[in-house]
Amino acid sequence: MKHVIVGTGPAGVIAAETLREADPGADITLIGDEPEPPYSRMAIPYVLTGKIDELGTHLRKDKGHFDRLDIDVVQGRVEQVLPGQNKLKVGGDLLDYDRLLIATGSRPVKPPIPGLDLPGIHHCWTLDDSRRIVELARPGAKVVLMGAGFIGCIILEALVAREVELTVVEMGDRMVPRMMNQIAGNMIRRWCEKKGVTVFTGTRADGIEKAGGGLTVALSNGKAVPADLVVVATGVAPNIEFLEGSGIETDKGILVDHHLETSVKGVYAAGDVAEGFDFSTGARTVQAIQPTAVDHARAAALNMAGKSAPFRGSLGMNVLDTLGLVSTSFGLWEGVGGGERAQMIDDDNYRYVRLEFDEDQLVGAITVGRTEHVGVLRGLIQTGVHLGPWKQR
Repeated sequence: MKHVIVGTGPAGVIAAETLREADPGADITLIGDEPEPPYSRMAIPYVLTGKIDELGTHLRKDKGHFDRLDIDVVQGRVEQVLPGQNKLKVGGDLLDYDRLLIATGSRPVKPPIPGLDLPGIHHCWTLDDSRRIVELARPGAKVVLMGAGFIGCIILEALVAREVELTVVEMGDRMVPRMMNQIAGNMIRRWCEKKGVTVFTGTRADGIEKAGGGLTVALSNGKAVPADLVVVATGVAPNIEFLEGSGIETDKGILVDHHLETSVKGVYAAGDVAEGFDFSTGARTVQAIQPTAVDHARAAALNMAGKSAPFRGSLGMNVLDTLGLVSTSFGLWEGVGGGERAQMIDDDNYRYVRLEFDEDQLVGAITVGRTEHVGVLRGLIQTGVHLGPWKQR
């Protein structure tokens, strides 16, 4: 059996290792389009802080790891998938497969802002991006960070550690709008401002221009912010363009069933690129978080190897540390129609808990500044325990 995995992020690597364990005699090829060994994008901000070097981002630190597992790691860009022929087009060559896993992850979204192609403007998505940011984000440098979502807030912490003068611009009415409600998002904003970061929410960048030796970012609130560096963190989108004409069904991502198989038999998808089932709603969704990528990878690999490994669905969950303030959200944190909620707010001490119920089941939660019960909350949501009289406690 010949297994080919496209993508060398966490989903691709864990799938390859799981396949080797489940199918010891199989041929396994892992294809990535960057020159570096497989690495974690989520570790890149820690390179900016100096806590780790580039080697610290590598998913497997031992250079001989994949050789020992007899996994062939290949650099190349997949240009086309030909399911009718069980072939991939890679750099002009054709590669055969019996089972295929697409784990191509996501890419940064480029907002339609005039001047975004000027020098000094970077995403923070690849190791090459990190090298360019390190050159410009020196102590005292003026930096504008566009986007205060989950990834943006991780980058924010890295930039603060580099002692830059930081301005954050977020279009939403609060920070981390896709994982926090208004109370929590604004609490995080006030915390960042207390730490010396300028934050504009409900604001967009209208344009960027050269100004002297740097840049000026024109904002929708009428302000013009000088910058030596602009970092763009305005969201991501699944890498699915190369699947056009393949017959593999896509929507926002690649549509998969409960076995992570696509609409084409023998072709699977995992991680940020897969649009799989949500544990809480039963609907298909793209969950671009590493725990989902890991769960997808293990289940997909077992199914590729001929084992039966149904996947119940991904639980939406986020854990974020923003300059020392830890926030979390799980499940249906916005609540359900007809549901009940309970909350505790301590604005002065940046502490907040909100619990969402559907009858006597906990279905969602948000916490800020409190971590002692996070594991219990997640477990209650994931298991769907009927709390009965314990709900009132």
